Amino acid sequence: MSTEEGIYVIQGIPVEVVRKTIKNLHLAVYPPDGRVRIAVPEHVTEDAIRLAVISRLTWIRKQQAVFTAQPRQSPREMISGESHYFLGRRYRLEVIVKQGKHSLSLKNNRWMQLCVSPGTRLENRERIMSEWYREQLRKRIPGLLDKWQPIIGVDVAKWHVQKMKTHWGTCNIEARRILLNLELAKKPLECLEYILVHEMIHLLERHHNDRFKAYMDRFLPQWRLSRDLLNGEPLGGAGWKY
Repeated sequence: MSTEEGIYVIQGIPVEVVRKTIKNLHLAVYPPDGRVRIAVPEHVTEDAIRLAVISRLTWIRKQQAVFTAQPRQSPREMISGESHYFLGRRYRLEVIVKQGKHSLSLKNNRWMQLCVSPGTRLENRERIMSEWYREQLRKRIPGLLDKWQPIIGVDVAKWHVQKMKTHWGTCNIEARRILLNLELAKKPLECLEYILVHEMIHLLERHHNDRFKAYMDRFLPQWRLSRDLLNGEPLGGAGWKY
């Protein structure tokens, strides 16, 4: 259970404060724009929150500088010649306008070919691509679950792919349900695997504490490399966290 406390401005930095039934403060800085969030036990005073943030100001600003330096994609217009990504590889978009069924396919590891009817608007072109990305994830996630469920020793009851503005993935522990961000279809496959394992481990440990990190080190020793790879990929504009 958590309650939104609000936004504190501390030394010129907006900080999202959330009170939860936890024992310790958890401070994090999230891509792409360096959003700062602190989760605190319910009894912690405002002065204690401010002191905790001030004590980490150097680290916060360093993290924000890293995110600011990340490559970002300009808004997509869904026209021929644009760059689009799939599983970490860059493709040039080729738009073919013709009568018939809409489709999207990859050609020669270089081109992403989008076939649309005359007059198809931008939002419909985007929808076609999004559904293609969704289908590609749906093909790959079951195999990853089959691989990792016996290794980690958990059972995922349900999983879904959806567009999310602020998370790469989430886990509903009570329902054993995992949600994965559609944007992961654009990232290298190891990033999808890392996020999936991350969310599955939440079925063993709810919080991002030392126990959680120990599980990550045990099951996916290279997880930090995958995290850094994900952080280094071009950003599409949403504010993601994990």
